[in-house]
Amino acid sequence: MTVLDVGLVGAGPWAQFVHGPMLAAGPETRLAGVWARRPEAAAELAARFGSQAFATYDDLLGGCDAVAFAVPPMVQAELAVTAAQAGKALLLEKPIAADLRSAERLADAVGSAGVVSLVVLTWRYAEVVRSFLDDARAVDPTGGFAQFVSGALLGGPFATPWRLERGALLDLGPHVIDLLDAALGPVVDVRAHGDSLAWCGLLLEHESGRVSEASMCATAKVEPHLAGASVFGPNGQASVDCTTAVGQDAIATLRREFAEAATTGTPHFLDVHRGLHLQRVIEKAEGQLNSRA
Repeated sequence: MTVLDVGLVGAGPWAQFVHGPMLAAGPETRLAGVWARRPEAAAELAARFGSQAFATYDDLLGGCDAVAFAVPPMVQAELAVTAAQAGKALLLEKPIAADLRSAERLADAVGSAGVVSLVVLTWRYAEVVRSFLDDARAVDPTGGFAQFVSGALLGGPFATPWRLERGALLDLGPHVIDLLDAALGPVVDVRAHGDSLAWCGLLLEHESGRVSEASMCATAKVEPHLAGASVFGPNGQASVDCTTAVGQDAIATLRREFAEAATTGTPHFLDVHRGLHLQRVIEKAEGQLNSRA
């Protein structure tokens, strides 16, 4: 088995809780090293997994075959372009950028470089979610709904500046839009209402003519968070509870599929173009919300 050397960009909560442990655990990957804007944080995280801290981003690019990002979307979009141009496979966080123009630039860079990319839409690597999507196809659904309700922005490690500024739509939206899109067909239009910093609702129109509703909130005092989707059709219904869907099995699937795609050069169905599609929907919905503010 070929082991993929992956450099990690970022040393914040998500890098500590997910990316670092995942990449260091292997066996498909090896944590080649860590680079972050705070050298002391990079050194601490690298030491935790017996790896090294790189002094510069260029040093990291020279010491790995692939790059995983655990940084804010505006930072990821800039650095990932450079990594793609250096020929590195990319493990991207969602959203892939802070705005549509940056997302398009990143997707263009990935395409021009011919590198593999994969987006960490964590629900989609869970077996229960993949089973739900199989069931949804059997139902031949006419519509459905999804929700993601949490208190993440009330405090804690994920109440970060970009999330506090942009709210649930940019942070949670990729998960719920992606899931409904996968279950009901490509989203071709959206109507948004509410407030991304309070309660945000989307009416999604799908290419198939189906419709769905998505609800998001990251400022609700609820523990644990609530997340999931249901679809309905003439053959019945299919539902999934995503609240506890993402465990070690899903993370192992994510690592394995990224390593396989990167080492074989095989495109993954959750690549940068998937992230770009979701960014387009979010950008339109966010514009509608802002126009009513």
